[in-house]
Amino acid sequence: MKIGIVGLGLIGGSLGYCLKDMKLISLVCGCDINKENEKEALNLGCVHEIVNLEEMKQKCDVIFLAIPVEAIIKVLQDLKDIKKSTTIVDLGSTKSVIINSCPEEIRQNLVAAHPMAGTENSGPKFAFKELLKDAVVVLCDDELTGENHKKRAIEIFSHAGMKIVFMNSSNHDHHVALISHLPHAISYSLVNSVLKEENKKNIINLSGGSFSGMSRIAKSSPEMWVDIFKQNKLNLLSSIKSFQNELENCVEMIENEEWQKLKDWMYDARVIRKFI
Repeated sequence: MKIGIVGLGLIGGSLGYCLKDMKLISLVCGCDINKENEKEALNLGCVHEIVNLEEMKQKCDVIFLAIPVEAIIKVLQDLKDIKKSTTIVDLGSTKSVIINSCPEEIRQNLVAAHPMAGTENSGPKFAFKELLKDAVVVLCDDELTGENHKKRAIEIFSHAGMKIVFMNSSNHDHHVALISHLPHAISYSLVNSVLKEENKKNIINLSGGSFSGMSRIAKSSPEMWVDIFKQNKLNLLSSIKSFQNELENCVEMIENEEWQKLKDWMYDARVIRKFI
C-alpha cells in the first residue's frame, strides 16, 4: 500500500515513522501547509517524500488527515474527486461535525477515527514511533463506511499495535468532552489564573508536581484546541458546568468547615486509582 499523510506534526510525524516500519506499506508521503514542517519531517525520516495533495490523490491508496478539525472539513471538500478505491482516514479529536460535513460522494471512503494519543508538544521534531503503540483508536459510525475501507484501516491500526474501539459519533463527542476536552479547559484556566496572581520567579521556585502536572497540557497548541472546542461546544459547556458544580460543592464544604464531609468527597474521587 502507498500512504499519504496530510499534516506532519506530532501525530502525522509519529504515524509516518510507524507506517514506514510496516511490511505492507511500500511508500509513505506527506504534505503540510507549514513548509518548515515538510522540510523537517523529510529530514527526520518521518516520510519517504513530500508531495502536494493532488499528487497524493493520484498515487496513494490511503490518505490520513492529521490536521486540526476545522482543516479536516476543508480538505474533505478537496477530496471529492478521489478514486472509489482510495481510503480516507480522518484523525480528528471530534467526530460528529466532521462526519456530517463529509461530502456524500466520498462518505463511503471515510473512516472516522480518533487515536487517543498525544503529548503537549507539537511539530515533527517531537514525533516518535511508539506514540501510537498500545493507544486506543476510536472508529465512529463505521456502518456508513465501505467495508473494504474499514478493513484496510483496521489492518493498519492493528499493525500499529493500537486497540480498536467502535462507537457512534454522538457518544464519542460526549465522552471525550468530559475525559479529554474538559481537562484542557481546566488546565488553560488554571494557568491563566496563576499567571494573574503570581510572578514568574514564584512559579518557577514553588511549582511542584501538582501544578506542573496540571499545567502541562496548557502548553498544547491553541490553534488545534480552539477548533476542537468550537466543534464540540455543547458537550464541552455541559462538562464545564458539571465541573463547576463539583468545585462549588468543594467551596461550600470549606466555607462551612465540613471537614469530614470534605474528606469523604476526596475519598470518592480516589476510586479513579482502581482503573487508571
